[in-house]
Amino acid sequence: MSEGGPAGHPDPRDQIAGLTFALLLLAPDLTITQVNPAAENLIGLSARKLIGRRFRDVVGFTEQWILDRLIGEEAQLVARGLSIQVHGRILHANVTISSLAAHPGWRVVTLSDAGQGERFSDEDRAGGVLRGPAVLAHEIKNPLSAIRGAAQLVARKLDEGDRALTDLITDEVDRIAQLIDRMQRLGREQPDPVAPLNLHEAIHRACDTVSAASGMKIAIREEFDPSLPPVLANEGALVQVLINLITNARDACEGVRNPEIVIRTRFVSGLVMNVIRLGRPVKLPIEVQVSDNGPGIDPALRDHIFEPFVSSKKNGQGLGLALVNKLVRDMDGRIGHERDESAGWTHFRVHLPMAK
Repeated sequence: MSEGGPAGHPDPRDQIAGLTFALLLLAPDLTITQVNPAAENLIGLSARKLIGRRFRDVVGFTEQWILDRLIGEEAQLVARGLSIQVHGRILHANVTISSLAAHPGWRVVTLSDAGQGERFSDEDRAGGVLRGPAVLAHEIKNPLSAIRGAAQLVARKLDEGDRALTDLITDEVDRIAQLIDRMQRLGREQPDPVAPLNLHEAIHRACDTVSAASGMKIAIREEFDPSLPPVLANEGALVQVLINLITNARDACEGVRNPEIVIRTRFVSGLVMNVIRLGRPVKLPIEVQVSDNGPGIDPALRDHIFEPFVSSKKNGQGLGLALVNKLVRDMDGRIGHERDESAGWTHFRVHLPMAK
């Protein structure tokens, strides 16, 4: 690569260093010869520790055909949502492999975290993907208020024993109104302000809320890193996210012989998300994980559970995790999930920025 460029223009090395996705250059023997800063962040190792190592010792693929493609003569691949293992953790990643025609045997590999939210970009929101529920909510709320008011007027003219039907009407209207409120929150475009806060205090507040609202007793095991610095988040939004995740974990454990929920916190290095709204990558070193030993999510829905109106619950509306996803991203964080079939656990992980 040329070291220089036209006056005032960044040279190729600077351009590659500015990429928000990981880029690795592999020699014909598949050893790593160059990496960009995004690769260091994604993998969690410095360039000094990566260069000279075999690529397959650093990045693991669960699908053998990927490795076959990597070593084949036609090393061309574009794939999305693959499971890869990097530095002891599993990621769902988008992967490209390209060969260099002028340099036989050399490979360029790019990796990007598939959980960074490309499913709904800020442009999608502006175009109405998530604004639709808010518009629909506004149109429904007015007639709901009229129905509730009419039911209350009718109830005043009935005997006490005849009010069961009007009570049913008002209860159902209230239930629908709560659903509408959630739809409106889903469609809000202005994020709530963020500030430094103690993650563990937010977790305890969420646990207390879920415990008070439910008579179902489930052991919640805490595995906290007490040395974690404050996170940069909105307290109300973060508590709501945790309430939803803990409640879902509790519901998933219903009927399990020995139900258990585990909440873990830890510091992770190298995780970066490209925040379109901010126009820059954001480091997300603070992780909170909510795990349960329930039966897990229907495999057919696992890639869609953060989308509106998708639910694995029998009577679910499919707005809870969509709202969680929005709240987390409004705090410039990310959320993902993973099913460990061998151990029988489902893990939801939220990654948040650290307060400076």
